Amino acid sequence: MIEAVREAFRDQARSCRDLGSPLTAQLCETLAEALEASQGAVAARVLGWPGDPASRADSVPLRLCGALHALVLTGDAPDLAQAYARREVPADLLIGTLQDHEATILDWLKSPPQTNEVARSAALIGAGRFLADLSPLPLRLLELGASAGLNLNFDLYRLGSGPQGVSLTPEWTGQVPQGPFRVVSRRGVDLNPLDPRRDALRLMAYCWADQDARLSRLRAALTIAQSDPPHVDRCDAAAWLSEQLLRPEPGCLTTVFHTIAAQYFPRATVAACEAALARAGARATPDAPVAHFGMEADGGHGAALRLTFWDGDERCWSLGRADFHGRWIDWQPRQL
Repeated sequence: MIEAVREAFRDQARSCRDLGSPLTAQLCETLAEALEASQGAVAARVLGWPGDPASRADSVPLRLCGALHALVLTGDAPDLAQAYARREVPADLLIGTLQDHEATILDWLKSPPQTNEVARSAALIGAGRFLADLSPLPLRLLELGASAGLNLNFDLYRLGSGPQGVSLTPEWTGQVPQGPFRVVSRRGVDLNPLDPRRDALRLMAYCWADQDARLSRLRAALTIAQSDPPHVDRCDAAAWLSEQLLRPEPGCLTTVFHTIAAQYFPRATVAACEAALARAGARATPDAPVAHFGMEADGGHGAALRLTFWDGDERCWSLGRADFHGRWIDWQPRQL
């Protein structure tokens, strides 16, 4: 089991480097080699992890990295904060921090990482504009795996740079869709929804510490959400979606979406969501259409962007691909 934990840290380090966080990669590499069970309660807990420590399971490396970043953000570990600022954290400082802040870190280890990557909203804006060419109706948004609901506000963000608010500036390949769209309602679901007013530290801590632009976007999105938080229900996604889609909603385009979330759902949940969407699609009309947009891993480079639209007919598109953190979008719409 100890070797499985060390490999989980090494694998996470590779992912962090690929996603543009050399500091988090360095932390994971150092912890993979330096952790020993004799170093205290945190090290013993991590190396003796009872479940699967890998990133697609319990994600132990990011649990620990989130705890460390939280100590930096709160100012409780000033020496660690200085090392983060230098982008160089020696092993002895890391181990010492684990020992000095045992209670706090052990508490963070109890919960899986929970992020709300705002840059993914660039793909959602593209999908919203694409849908505007399919239907003139305003959007009723339903998000699966919504976390704090920050991406439910995607229509309030800017695709391009600007002096204030949330600016999304992915490296965009292909023609940028331009159709205007309007949102009339927004609601999400999550097994453990976060409140942007109470849980800002948790969201910030799981954002990698050396990704300044990403942290800046998150702060701006939290500012918007704190004044008018999107409603996110605590529920299983399948049961919730079945209820939300039970009756047609005339006068709006019901749009179900999720971004890098479905891979964490149990297979039964995914199947039940697909069945609920199929039932709703079969009832859809031009006055009450339904759409399903997913930005999800499929084994290829980055995430696949897929859209299905029902209005009495069913049409499907591959809209292209995107970086998991929204750094780039290859927008290449193709009807399937």
